[in-house]
Amino acid sequence: MQIVLTPEILLEAYAQGLFPMARSGHSPYIDWYCPKNRGQLSITQLHIPKKLGRMVKKMEISGAPYEIRIDTEFESVMRNCAMTNEEEHMRKETWINEDIIKVFCKLHEMGYAHSVECWQGGQLTGGLYGLAIGGLFCGESMFSTAPNTSKACLIHLVARLWKKGYSVLDTQFVNDHLLQFGVYEVPYESYLEQLEHALRQDCTFKEDDEPSEPELVREYLEGRLKNS
Repeated sequence: MQIVLTPEILLEAYAQGLFPMARSGHSPYIDWYCPKNRGQLSITQLHIPKKLGRMVKKMEISGAPYEIRIDTEFESVMRNCAMTNEEEHMRKETWINEDIIKVFCKLHEMGYAHSVECWQGGQLTGGLYGLAIGGLFCGESMFSTAPNTSKACLIHLVARLWKKGYSVLDTQFVNDHLLQFGVYEVPYESYLEQLEHALRQDCTFKEDDEPSEPELVREYLEGRLKNS
């Protein structure tokens, strides 16, 4: 029997180290995963490729070529992440079905799910989304329709997590795209220990009186240099 996804079920599952994936974008069947080794990215010392770092610094100074926004088009980010197109070399299949989109949109309304978005000329050109509980951020998926936009979003995400005091950035798995940022694996037992600590933290992903996106990234890059 298929379980009806609810925000409460998802929050409890993530708190136990589980996460759902649909068998395809059109399938009603959802499987639950608990990898023996868990992918993670460092919040304090994310590896930033030089070319990408130069682009992000340019964005700090001029706001060009892209503008970063937080939580303005959450559902649009999810639907872009779920898009498939073999002819345009996008992903051939997706694990994001309508049930997952609906429940994450509810979690977004409740303040648990968030998007980091890259905009150019009024168009959404890249983004990522994930789930935030305590000091844990579970990165779910990302997309880009212009060069380096999802990568820029990842740097802004990490800068935000660093500023807000998050302790764990969970990527679930390791993939080729994340290798350039220094993704690594931890055993599931270690992940559960990290999770226990993170869930006791009281972190707020977005606040009304926070610094601008360029200021957040500038603080993060300067903090990395001081600690290196």
